[in-house]
Amino acid sequence: MDAEFFTPDYVKNIHFLDRRMRIGDSFDLFHRDIAAGSKKARFYYVGGYQRPEIVERIMAFLMRADKEQTAAAGTAREFVDRFIPLIETDVTNSFEHFITFVLSGPIGLVVEGFAEAILIDARTYPVRSVQEPDDDKVLHGAHEGFVETLLFNTALIRRRIRDPALTMDINKVGSRSKTDIVLCYLKGKADEKIIKNLKRRLDSIEVNTLAMSQESLAECLLPKQLYNPFPRVRYTERPEAAAASVAEGSVILLVDGSPEVMIVPTGFFDFLQGTNDFYFPPFVGTYLRLLRLIIFIMTILVIPTWYLLVHNPSFIPEPIKFIAIEKPNSVPVIVQLMIVEFVIDALKLASLTTPSSLSNSFSLIGALVLGQFSIAARWLVPEVVLYMAFVSITNFAQPSFELGYAFKISRIMILILTAAFNLWGFIAGQLIVFILIATTKTISGRSYLYPLIPFNFKALSSLLVRKRIGKDNN
Repeated sequence: MDAEFFTPDYVKNIHFLDRRMRIGDSFDLFHRDIAAGSKKARFYYVGGYQRPEIVERIMAFLMRADKEQTAAAGTAREFVDRFIPLIETDVTNSFEHFITFVLSGPIGLVVEGFAEAILIDARTYPVRSVQEPDDDKVLHGAHEGFVETLLFNTALIRRRIRDPALTMDINKVGSRSKTDIVLCYLKGKADEKIIKNLKRRLDSIEVNTLAMSQESLAECLLPKQLYNPFPRVRYTERPEAAAASVAEGSVILLVDGSPEVMIVPTGFFDFLQGTNDFYFPPFVGTYLRLLRLIIFIMTILVIPTWYLLVHNPSFIPEPIKFIAIEKPNSVPVIVQLMIVEFVIDALKLASLTTPSSLSNSFSLIGALVLGQFSIAARWLVPEVVLYMAFVSITNFAQPSFELGYAFKISRIMILILTAAFNLWGFIAGQLIVFILIATTKTISGRSYLYPLIPFNFKALSSLLVRKRIGKDNN
């Protein structure tokens, strides 16, 4: 028998499927034999996915089927049209397609005498409630977020864009996991070159599983830049943010099992936008974006600039002499700064693994105790704790966790170069950061600094200024 396609031989079909799917080796893989009129039939399904009332209805309908009518059905498609009272059905002649479909949750039905099998989508996934994500809260607007079920997430976007041009193109990636990935875009608005490029890259991915969902996918899709920490993909758990990006011409990728969607293409200035900007009047939204830009600059430069000045007291202008260290200790300032940088990350990791009811109080108490006693023990000077606390707070004010770590790594590099080469190291560090940003490769091939490089005033102004809603903007 051909090991790829079904044949009219019912016994050989089910023997092959039983062996290939290893029925009996896994407790959650089932089959059920029934008599559908004059024909034998076997259901294949994974326990825990089906809606019992629908499955019972299908079985009852088939068991009551007239023998003459079932005998008259010459193809699997005719059999479905007459005897399966469900909308979401399909037929296939491929064993591989059938097995993948069943392991994804729907029901597979093999009927005697047909060289095709029937696919019935009566699944339902365990799912948490559609609630607001923790890391992107808003004061106004919808308080709902994506969940781990792909179909629910596509429905949340469809609810906001009721246009037939909205395209949901599904793909499977991973030779073992066969993870469902949806390319979502607005036909005629999104760049066709980007869409073709993404489809080509998805088809060329050769991995066993996408174990870490969207991050694994990003590593497969994006050009390799091992020593560049700047993110080339934006993530969001908010349906309205994803829908707005699609309406603007971006492409989003939804991965089954992940509550985050990926937005591409992404440039540096795209991170200036936040969901809250659109829930305030244009003037306030513009203020928030400009404030975010200032925060970006401060996050990278405040600590290295302060270190350069205290390392060279003659550089400090008279009006700001107060920034100098009043009571220095024996620990070099650069060592103190490195210690605090690592302690902050240690507190973050500790809070992530601490139960949610204790994490906030743990972080606060840990920071206060460590800060107070490190000053009392003369490990740190108060100025180091103050400025590092300020930078840590500003880091939380920008919307991307990945961008925050890119800033942190850039800041540490500038600090080390400044400690080693003084003023020239400070200048070299900034140049290296600019070169890293400028040479970051996006998935579309467009400059990471667009619309600054190449310069596009209209596009840049739309990113820096929150404009009123109109025909040309969303």
